Amino acid sequence: MTTSGPPRRSTALGQRLRRGAGELSRFGVVGVGAFVIDVGLFNLLVHVGNPGMLADKPLTAKTISAVVATVFAYQLNREWTWKHRSRRGFWREYSLYFLLNAIGLAITLLPLAISRYILDLNSALADNISANVIGVGLGTLFRFWSYRRWVFPVAKEEAEVSGTTLHQRETPPD
Repeated sequence: MTTSGPPRRSTALGQRLRRGAGELSRFGVVGVGAFVIDVGLFNLLVHVGNPGMLADKPLTAKTISAVVATVFAYQLNREWTWKHRSRRGFWREYSLYFLLNAIGLAITLLPLAISRYILDLNSALADNISANVIGVGLGTLFRFWSYRRWVFPVAKEEAEVSGTTLHQRETPPD
């Protein structure tokens, strides 16, 4: 005998975990592409040539490289990572995406600024570790969380179809 009640909590949780793992994987692939663009352009601007075009302005170079990588990442995240999520209007979504990326950029620039201007580390290795390992790592964590929450949120209908959310409790039978 089968019942037509709500899906079992473990089944709904398993579906959410699989969906989340897929999103995280796609976000990671997009992130790798954006990372290559960001790091490549940053190093081209700061460290290629003698001196590099923006050797004395690493924060400007990082801002330029991050903006170019962000435009690339937006398109792929919208059309692939979160394509199944409903759209809330292009300008709203795009504005939120770039606002949150500005915050992510500030998070990324902080370790580079500390390395360059407080610790006085000016080598390509120091720049890349501070900006492209520590900064990008912290910025990426913030971006994934904020994109899922505000830019590409789950539509109400999608949440209802996937089962109860973590904060909902099943009512005990009478």
